[in-house]
Amino acid sequence: MEIAELSPKLVWKNFYSLTRIPRPSGHTAAVAQYLVEFGKSIGVEAFIDKAGNVVMRKPATPGYENLETAILQAHMDMVPQPLDGPHNFETDPIETEIRGDWVYAKGTTLGADDGMGVAAAMAILEDKSVEHGPLEVLITADEETGMFGARGLEAGTLTGKYLLNLDSETEGEITIGCAGGQDVECKLEYDEIDVNPEGMKAFKIIMDGMRGGHSGLEINEGRANANKLMARLLSSLIDADCAWLSSWTGGTMRNAIPRSGEAVVLVPSSKEEEFKSIVNERLAIYNEEYITVENGQIAINIEPCEVPSKAMPDDIQLNLVNAILAAHDGVLRFIPTIPHIVETSSNLAIVKAGNGSIEVYLLARSSSDTMKAYLCESLASCFRLAGMDVELVGGYGGWQPNTSSPLVANMSAVYEKMYGNKPKVEVCHAGLECGIIGVTYPEMDMASFGPTLESPHTPSERCYIPSVEKFYAFVVEMLKNIPAKN
Repeated sequence: MEIAELSPKLVWKNFYSLTRIPRPSGHTAAVAQYLVEFGKSIGVEAFIDKAGNVVMRKPATPGYENLETAILQAHMDMVPQPLDGPHNFETDPIETEIRGDWVYAKGTTLGADDGMGVAAAMAILEDKSVEHGPLEVLITADEETGMFGARGLEAGTLTGKYLLNLDSETEGEITIGCAGGQDVECKLEYDEIDVNPEGMKAFKIIMDGMRGGHSGLEINEGRANANKLMARLLSSLIDADCAWLSSWTGGTMRNAIPRSGEAVVLVPSSKEEEFKSIVNERLAIYNEEYITVENGQIAINIEPCEVPSKAMPDDIQLNLVNAILAAHDGVLRFIPTIPHIVETSSNLAIVKAGNGSIEVYLLARSSSDTMKAYLCESLASCFRLAGMDVELVGGYGGWQPNTSSPLVANMSAVYEKMYGNKPKVEVCHAGLECGIIGVTYPEMDMASFGPTLESPHTPSERCYIPSVEKFYAFVVEMLKNIPAKN
């Protein structure tokens, strides 16, 4: 069976169409144009705003004109993460497969985050049997790389009072608050030194097999960070005079826990066996440390390569490795009043070093502005001590929960009537666009929900098929239960 044949068919048909259009963050022009053409083809107003977002509007169905305008909101971009081998996310479609009750991609991220939200909104617009009040759909651009579409959304673009964000990942939960975030960018230019190849060999260290994951939703699970493990390995090799660093890359996305990395090192011929011994010892240690989390799947392979002509000066390599070792990664604190929810964390996301430049990117998250500021100050101090220039960019505040929200009260009542149990009402550590949109539209009442997804931002991303039908039915019913105009 193909995914386009799953139920509800309009949702899965639209999701299948999205898998055929490459849409990694930063490359959303094609999918935005597709969405506009889709809107016009079904007779609704559709346009692209100045920030690259797609806005669509549909009048109320007869008898529901007295409801306040509802907004369905999702984001069009996806995190591009391949498992093995080449996959060009800018040109290649996502291939999917069904395994039991789950939909996966074949060797890449699936893009159900947030393609399922987009597909549901498209289905609502397309389905003539759905009853609703005045309806707006906002599909934002580049959420995964910095929420740039939401940041660029201008006041006056939307007229709705109630916003249903379709970007949560556990069916049966309603999210009413989330953490804010801050990107920490650390950079350094340095003069490489010449390498005398006599008596030297070179090896590429390839570290992979880790689960990775969403740096907001899964940071509390203690998953291995490839950049941290590589720093530990390099530190041991450098201390033993077994390696001299030429280049290092690890991680690809600011909001994905890095699951792989590569480093090219020079090794004295006389130290080759010791070098290999240390690598094997470290591999055994890592798999023992993370046996319950990574299931013994961490791998380190070493491949001989051509001796590079340039390498890092001793002080540069030491400062880089020491800074990576010292920088906080993972959970810093849980919310004191809600101890099962992470309050503050950092993700040591990306390392790019070689050819005379170093770039390190971290994402700090917190639902406390003061704790977020403290964490950023701590991270910045760490890398400044290593001689790097540090800039804090792309900061956004958290979405503070409104516990007296009329929208959430309606949603809870509707869900209980439909399914016989109350939904969980939660705050989350992941970043949602509601906080940013709420700055521009402070009177807007918002809530987030979605079907069940697991392992977003990794090639293990999957969507639970039975949850999609419940999710979509809930959206349909909620649109009839939006509060009426005063």
